[in-house]
Amino acid sequence: MRPTVHILVLAAGASSRMRGADKLLQTIRGRPILRLVTETALASGAPVLVTLPPAAAARRAAVADLPVTVVDVPDAAQGMSRSIVRGISAIGEAGPEDAVMILPADMPGFSPKALADLISRFRAEPDLIWRGGTIDGTPGHPAIIPRDLWPELAAITGDEGGRSVLKRHTDRVRQVPLPGSMATLDLDTPDDWEVFRGRPTPLS
Repeated sequence: MRPTVHILVLAAGASSRMRGADKLLQTIRGRPILRLVTETALASGAPVLVTLPPAAAARRAAVADLPVTVVDVPDAAQGMSRSIVRGISAIGEAGPEDAVMILPADMPGFSPKALADLISRFRAEPDLIWRGGTIDGTPGHPAIIPRDLWPELAAITGDEGGRSVLKRHTDRVRQVPLPGSMATLDLDTPDDWEVFRGRPTPLS
């Protein structure tokens, strides 16, 4: 059987830089960004998990009718690491060559084709860590982490998304250039959203 790549959409953050608004409910083409990113993940053909904080009714409603596994993160305030730890735990049984793709929910630029290409590269060489980046070599997202490194992911703490694991295994990392700013465009603040909505892009 081919290795399965489980996509973990990180959506349990507090949107603390949005001055009271929820960045994951901001809309693109009439859909909350959380739903857009989750639908993109699903369109890659991989199984998808979405981490959510407590009392996030609107976020839950945004993905309620989608075929995803919702992962509750009651300790989300402790940082991004908790989403990853709980997300991996929620995958349950996994094959020795399976992997998890860590995909932030505030990054709207990804395409199903780009995610599927990364998954194909992993399946061809499942001992490697596959990571998106820019054409000029800037590292970005997402990152596909092989099954044998999940114990290390399960040990991370604070507001880290697995950087320490990638740093310890740089010899296994393969960075794939993705089009434009796909790998680095995240929308964290009202200013980010203002700039994004003002640019000539098919997503706006």
